[in-house]
Amino acid sequence: MTPVTASTEPTESLGADGLLDLPALERYLSAELDGGLAGPLTARLIAGGRSNPTYEVSDGTTHWILRRPPYGEVLQSAHDMSREARVMSALAGSAVPVPDVVLECDDPSVLGAGFYLMVKLEGRTYRTHDDTATLTVDERRQLTERMVETLVELHSNDPAQVGLADWGRAEGYLERQVARWARQWHRIKTSERPEVDELAERLTRSMPPLRFPGIVHGDFKIDNLMVAVDDPSRILGVLDWEMSTLGDTLADLGVLISFWDEIGQLHNPITAGATAHEGFPTGAEVIALYADRRGISVDDLEWYVAFADFKIAVILEQIHHRHLQGTTVGDWFDDIGGMVGPLLTRARDRADRAEL
Repeated sequence: MTPVTASTEPTESLGADGLLDLPALERYLSAELDGGLAGPLTARLIAGGRSNPTYEVSDGTTHWILRRPPYGEVLQSAHDMSREARVMSALAGSAVPVPDVVLECDDPSVLGAGFYLMVKLEGRTYRTHDDTATLTVDERRQLTERMVETLVELHSNDPAQVGLADWGRAEGYLERQVARWARQWHRIKTSERPEVDELAERLTRSMPPLRFPGIVHGDFKIDNLMVAVDDPSRILGVLDWEMSTLGDTLADLGVLISFWDEIGQLHNPITAGATAHEGFPTGAEVIALYADRRGISVDDLEWYVAFADFKIAVILEQIHHRHLQGTTVGDWFDDIGGMVGPLLTRARDRADRAEL
């Protein structure tokens, strides 16, 4: 999901693969960008993205990042590029660092779907156990503290003050989320897993009341942050806003903890041990740090973490479904299907421990 590593070498056109029509994009950008283009476009598909295809595009002088929806059938209202561009534009200049959006296009005749272009950040994303092994113990602690502070800053924003009063409806957010992902499972499932309906029923029955409404990122985790190469504690940009809306902000903390791997414990199959190193605090310590920075109590967070495991499992099944249909882009999808079962099992285990 995040622009860091190329999975293909730059090429004059990806159109031969039916992916990115560079001649069409070049015509469009030449007309829409102030000053046009400095030269012919090249592009490369960015590795790491398991959902929205993401490309680095360059005219030989300037480098941008282009984001578009997945190829093939997707959940209605998901992967809306105009929403992703809007929330980043709204937060520009706030305490939440985001890339600058250059332009957005809602005309599907250009690339087959809406897309937007943003400034390429010159930084690094840490997404694997090996990546974070390069950090010192102090750097891991400092990065964690800055991550939590950034999440608190996001949740402290008044949506109306940044032009997002109509961004969504916080009331009923959790109910809609559980129902939405349960429905989506039955639309795209590739195997029978009765635990999905069981979990949806338990989550619905034990749902906590809305206490802290605000802007929700929806996928806040370590590999959706771009940090400075020379200072891992300096966050250059929060990325991947495709699931952002107004809702229950504790859902973001639940997602962060779902992805927060610890030494000696089962790792989330996506992050696969990224934070399982000395220096990274435990998940419980991250929760306590968030609560302290925000000045709130989060005693009922286990529900949110179980829900995060459930939601992420459905999203991975959705990507696996598209992969089987041949509509994913890139070469990092073969293991997606195997990630679903462990997440559902962990969600059920969390629900058991919390007596949900």
